[in-house]
Amino acid sequence: MRRVWPRGIKGDQAKHRELTMRIASMQRNLLLGMAIGLVPVALSYGGMPQTTLPWLYGAEADDVPTRHFFRAIMGLYLSLIVFWLAGALRAVLRVPALWSLFVFSLGLASGRALSLAVDGWPGFLLFGYLLAEIALAAAAAWLLTKAKKQPDAP
Repeated sequence: MRRVWPRGIKGDQAKHRELTMRIASMQRNLLLGMAIGLVPVALSYGGMPQTTLPWLYGAEADDVPTRHFFRAIMGLYLSLIVFWLAGALRAVLRVPALWSLFVFSLGLASGRALSLAVDGWPGFLLFGYLLAEIALAAAAAWLLTKAKKQPDAP
């Protein structure tokens, strides 16, 4: 099947537009995927920490200060989720949202790597989080470099 380009768009311009649209789609998908995937993690921290933390992580949340701490983390996660959803939906917020996703993922991965070196093996779930955070930071960095290299669309 032959592809017909809209009037006035030829050759390199059409390829550039298609590449730009593909990159924008990957950026949106990463932001949406991160937002959707992080909701259960956020809720596991702060929704009912006295129930979920022992079951998932082997950590107790019996006292008010501990529950308060994990609910604050849940609030931070949920606020970032809202920003990533806004970045997925609004092109003007996409690059800042990708930067926040990069900093968030790399920051968590750095803390987990430090804990792995200092404290030892955290268990398979938390090690899986470390691998996912490294991959997400790398994906965000790659998409940010692609976004920078793309000139404004014709």
